[in-house]
Amino acid sequence: MRVGQTQVREGRIQMTGPCDPNRRDLASGASALIIWWLPTVILVTTAFSFSNSPILAAIWPVLLSWMGGVCLVNAKRCGRRHCYATGPFFLVLAVVSLLYGFRILPLGPSGWRTLAVVLLVGSCALCCLPEWIWGRYVAANHSRGVGRQG
Repeated sequence: MRVGQTQVREGRIQMTGPCDPNRRDLASGASALIIWWLPTVILVTTAFSFSNSPILAAIWPVLLSWMGGVCLVNAKRCGRRHCYATGPFFLVLAVVSLLYGFRILPLGPSGWRTLAVVLLVGSCALCCLPEWIWGRYVAANHSRGVGRQG
């Protein structure tokens, strides 16, 4: 059964869950704390605690790449709408943070703090707005194309 399909059982129409038990949504539940919230707390804390430390050039690209990669996996596996936007967003921030860390991209003396603000504001906007407007999950690919589910 695909994301967002309906099925009729015993005369009742039921909406299937967004993910079957083998492909659960990584953007919800306890896994979300470890996969996204812990790295986000580390990123923001380090940006304000260790500004201009060379260690940030290693920490930021790794954590942002992790978060972006898992978002893309979750988008593919479960159809979570915001993951289609946040995955590339985190990966772009990973590249920007790497370039800033190696002093290739000038973001000024408060570059890490600027990146932290972009991370927080962008993440909030990209997580909330698409799902608020179009629904939490991208619907199954029916015979006519991709639909939507609210």
